[in-house]
Amino acid sequence: MSKPPAKAVIAVASGKGGVGKSTVAVNLALALKAKGHRVAFLDADLYGPSIPTMFGISENEKPKLTEDGQTILPIEKYGLQLMSIGFLVGHQEAVIWRGPMLAKMLQQFLEQVAWNNPDYMIIDLPPGTGDIHLSLTQLIPLSGALVVTTPQDVAVADVRRAVQMFEKTNVPLLGVVENMSLFECPECHTEHPIFGGTADRDWQKILGAKRLIQLPLETVTRESGDTGKPILLAAPDGKQAARFTELAERAAAILEGLQEKAEALSLPSLGD
Repeated sequence: MSKPPAKAVIAVASGKGGVGKSTVAVNLALALKAKGHRVAFLDADLYGPSIPTMFGISENEKPKLTEDGQTILPIEKYGLQLMSIGFLVGHQEAVIWRGPMLAKMLQQFLEQVAWNNPDYMIIDLPPGTGDIHLSLTQLIPLSGALVVTTPQDVAVADVRRAVQMFEKTNVPLLGVVENMSLFECPECHTEHPIFGGTADRDWQKILGAKRLIQLPLETVTRESGDTGKPILLAAPDGKQAARFTELAERAAAILEGLQEKAEALSLPSLGD
C-alpha cells in the first residue's frame, strides 16, 4: 500500500445511485474546511463525475502540471483541493474503460497529484461495489467510510452490500447518512416521509452501524448543487448547513476515537 495522501482519508459510498452521495461528500468536505482543516476532495466516480458541475468548474478549467512536469496540480475552489476525471475529459464525454484502466487512473490521482498536505481527503466513490472500490482499498489505507442511503427498504438492501464490502476489506465504518429522510412542505411546514417512515429504524441492528444524521429533502440543496455553489456556501446559516456541520463534527470525533484506540493498542506493554 502507498502512504495515504492525507492525515485522514474518508470514503463516501452508497449501495445505489440517486441517493445524494456526492451532495453529502461535497458538503462534508466544505464543513470540515469551515472548521479550519485543510481538505482535499477526490472524485473517484470515474464513470459519472459530477464534481465539476457541483463546484461550478467549466470545461476550460484544466489541471496544470508542476514545473518538473511529473505531477498534476489539483484545481482549487472554495478552499478545497479538487481532482476529478471530469477535469480531464469533456463534461458530456463517456468514460468507457475496463477495470485495469480505472485502477490505473485512480492510482495516478492518489500518487501523481501534488496534494498539499491535507488534514482530510474526502473520496467520492461510485455507487455500488466494484473495481474502483476494491482498487482503492488495496492502494491506500482508509481511515473510515460513510455510507449514504435513502430510507426506503429497497435502498437499505443495497446499502447492506456496501457495508459488507467495507467489512471484508477491513475499513472502519463511521456510520450511515440517511438522506432525503423527510420533506417539509414550505407552505404548511408539515413533514412528509416521502420514502417511508424512518424515525424508528434501527440502523445499528440492521447494518451494525449507527445513523450519524438525517438530512431532509430540500429543493434549495438540489438547486445549489446544480448551480455550482453547494448549500453549505449558498446558505451557510441555514438548517441544512447546520446538519452538514454536525455530520462533520461527528465523523471527525469518531475518527479521533479510532486513532486513539489504535495508538493505545500499539503502545508497548509494561513488560517490554
